[in-house]
Amino acid sequence: MEILWSDRKRWLLFGLPWTFTKYTCTPEKFVVQTGVLRQREEEIRLYRIMDLTLERTFLQRIFGLGTILCDTVDKSSPKLIIRNVKDSRRVKDLISNAVEEERIKKRVSSREFMASEDGVEEEL
Repeated sequence: MEILWSDRKRWLLFGLPWTFTKYTCTPEKFVVQTGVLRQREEEIRLYRIMDLTLERTFLQRIFGLGTILCDTVDKSSPKLIIRNVKDSRRVKDLISNAVEEERIKKRVSSREFMASEDGVEEEL
């Protein structure tokens, strides 16, 4: 399996990767592994990611970190938060490009939905 990017969540202070959360991005999916005694692995297919946002607090900027927010159409993980990653702008661009490539490969188009006043979603 080809890995596009892999890293650990970092501590905010000093940006050291001493946590038990590992992020891995392949050409088809994004995997988040957490825990030591009780491990959990969460997987999201890239074509299911709808939007990416980069947030960087003042302390994150000082230590060269950032948080990437992914809005997905995945039922178990509608909001994927990739916290305190090094070189976050490059990682966000890498994920964004991989998402577009996977959508083209799978012939998936993004559909925008908007909630109407009565709470029913309508396709634009």
